[in-house]
Amino acid sequence: MNITMFYSKIHRATVTDANLNYVGSITIDRDLLEAANMRVGQKVDIVNNNNGERFSTYIIPGERGERDICLNGAAARKVQKGDKIIIIAYATMTEEEADTFKPKIVILEDDNSIAQEFEGLE
Repeated sequence: MNITMFYSKIHRATVTDANLNYVGSITIDRDLLEAANMRVGQKVDIVNNNNGERFSTYIIPGERGERDICLNGAAARKVQKGDKIIIIAYATMTEEEADTFKPKIVILEDDNSIAQEFEGLE
């Protein structure tokens, strides 16, 4: 049997822009994607700490080193520039894989620089 498990997250990212006039998605700096083991096109959940909104979208790559976190399209209506969000990715695993898998967690500073990185929940 396969189950869906927490794979990785970018915690307390600061929204740098909200672009309503775009097809849709979240733009994430490539450095942050690599740190969190996330991929372009991957489905993610977004949790807005400021207003409680929770929604899904997919990732597009941002400029490396710019620290951009931009919500695009309809998702732009669910955030404001400066909001704190959590970006969560999931993966489907066998029970055996899930027993040993350690998710990647990347915690950000207010300027979206990396404050801390670690693996696992325990």
